[in-house]
Amino acid sequence: MRPRIVLALVLALGLHLAAAVALYAQTEDERNNVEIYRRTAPAVVNITSITLSRDFFFNVIPKKGAGSGAVIDERGYVLTNHHVIADAQQLMVTFHDGTKSRARLVGKDEETDIAVIKVANPPANLKVLPLGDSDRLQVGQKVMAMGNPFGLGLTLTTGVISSLGRTLRSASGRKVDDIIQTDAAINPGNSGGPLLDSDGMVIGINTFIFSPTGASVGIGFAIPINTVSRILSDLIEKGYYPQPWLGATVATVDPGMAERLRLPAERGALLVKVIPGSPAQLAGLQGATREARVGNMVLGVGGDLVVATDARPVKSATELIRFIRSKRPGDTVTLTIFSYDGDRRKVTVSLGERPR
Repeated sequence: MRPRIVLALVLALGLHLAAAVALYAQTEDERNNVEIYRRTAPAVVNITSITLSRDFFFNVIPKKGAGSGAVIDERGYVLTNHHVIADAQQLMVTFHDGTKSRARLVGKDEETDIAVIKVANPPANLKVLPLGDSDRLQVGQKVMAMGNPFGLGLTLTTGVISSLGRTLRSASGRKVDDIIQTDAAINPGNSGGPLLDSDGMVIGINTFIFSPTGASVGIGFAIPINTVSRILSDLIEKGYYPQPWLGATVATVDPGMAERLRLPAERGALLVKVIPGSPAQLAGLQGATREARVGNMVLGVGGDLVVATDARPVKSATELIRFIRSKRPGDTVTLTIFSYDGDRRKVTVSLGERPR
């Protein structure tokens, strides 16, 4: 055999042997990270948005923003954050291999900060990320965040679930419940990218960081995928999610407040304001009739106190809001209430659609 051929075989054998040794030297956790990145990278995209504004002289100035997204359908549907694409006149998607394609907005929901866009010309054999079950998550569980921080290109960071059930305000100012908190590094540009479990399933959409510096300090947040799944079909089919609507503002009643106000129950959700023409008013529910000082707060009192929903106890305003959000417009619910004079009764309410 010729010397050059022998040398080539030796080099090739040495490289394969080195790769095998390197793979063997990795821990099980490292091998999991490598495998998840290899398998999911083709389904994580960079999203560039262009918005138009005017300067002092009314000249049109294009501004470019960047975020991330997760491919969830072979037809080219991509999940991302609403704030990534808000007010965008043009959307461009870049895949892991550098392929670029225009995209259009399909649907958005400001309340959950979720949006769906569709790639105009999806590549052949488009990779899709499977959606997991965020109701089964546990604090301490390993997670991986993928995205394009600072527009530097696709990255994977690892961490654990630090907390579950957080409540944050979305860009629209409304509260979003059941937020996932993680210490996996999330930075500007990661928004809209997937949060994955160790099986490569999407269990959240990275959305927000808490940071005094603007960069990651180990406190990142993600919208749970079950929240996304609940609204996904409506976003694709209708372009928006029809939010269920009771039409009342509520306050939490605890034992201390109940004692000061001499309420007939120690816990519940107090109706502070009932909106005229709302489902709550049409059902005969009563809002506050006067104001009272409770500690350092001035609170509307005299309204109905909700203590149960469909026979399940309600201990706070948050529980009532979560119950309503779990329904759809047109659903009928039964609220057990105490009126201010102590009369207990059940009220049937047909939920409406939140005005847009």
